[in-house]
Amino acid sequence: MGNAERRYIPLFMLLLVVLVLFFLLDISLGPLKIPIAEVFRSLTGQTVSKDAWKFIILDYRLPKAITATLVGMGLSVSGLLMQTLFRNPLAGPDVLGLSSGSGLGVAFVIMGAGLLPGVAGLFLLSSYGLILASCLGSFLVLLTLLMVAGKLRDTSATLIVGLMFGSFSSAVVGVLTYFSTAEQLQKYTFWALGNLGNLSRTSITVLATAVCVGLILAVASIKSLNAMLLGENYARSLGQDLRKSRLLVILSTSILAGSITAFAGPIAFIGLAVPHIAKMVFQTSEHRILFWATLLSGGLIMLLCDMLCQFPGSETLLPINAITSIIGAPVVVWLVIRKRKILN
Repeated sequence: MGNAERRYIPLFMLLLVVLVLFFLLDISLGPLKIPIAEVFRSLTGQTVSKDAWKFIILDYRLPKAITATLVGMGLSVSGLLMQTLFRNPLAGPDVLGLSSGSGLGVAFVIMGAGLLPGVAGLFLLSSYGLILASCLGSFLVLLTLLMVAGKLRDTSATLIVGLMFGSFSSAVVGVLTYFSTAEQLQKYTFWALGNLGNLSRTSITVLATAVCVGLILAVASIKSLNAMLLGENYARSLGQDLRKSRLLVILSTSILAGSITAFAGPIAFIGLAVPHIAKMVFQTSEHRILFWATLLSGGLIMLLCDMLCQFPGSETLLPINAITSIIGAPVVVWLVIRKRKILN
């Protein structure tokens, strides 16, 4: 590690400490407030004052906090990958239609699996079927978008094409909902609102495995991401295999965005806003730094959003998408104003 990288160590340490603190706070807050000391005792296997607290912590709030961390980290890193791949500061899983593509895959599974024969239908409705359909949806959208972007070579036009993919996916989902039953429609509507809770241990294990695979692929593409920032010709002069690098980034982004959308629903703005927050704090475009900064910032901000969803002492719980939009929309407005020269 060089001197340039060492100056970021205090910032990374601070992010890590705040992430752990937010993780404990997220478990502590809720309709029933539990002291952080009791949360710590429960997580470390020590005796807790009330058995009910231990039950609530381990069976409900710990899985939700783990899901929030995974979702925040995965979506943020996928946003960073897309912004570098398209060399577009406004790229993100929700802006370029990846979330819509994942949603379309999930909609086909939820509202169309009943039409398939027994075993195939049961497989598609399982955790593995949902994640496969969602990843496939985001993969196809990203692959098509990349082909179109290669011909357009214009950032604004690429964004418009991404928005059109989103509109097209929404239209197909609309047609599917028209022909679906009330039960299927209710299931899809609850999924579309976004939810970090209600995941079984098996689902969290599948989600964690998929996110880890996506992050490992992202780490493997860090060197090529730095070269992509400087343009295709420069990347080729460095000996980078651009086709292989792009495929690696597409696979990583599709797995991250697809698996998270399958289990947590379409979460807006995190993938778009967090990479810019990390760049603003760390003041660097070096992806060896940005990757870890975005990863930690994503987990931290998603935990913050989850805490803001809850009203202490009340059973009211706001949809997670409402909170991420309230935090993310001002960031996007600031970004559009700041980057207006690039867009022009």
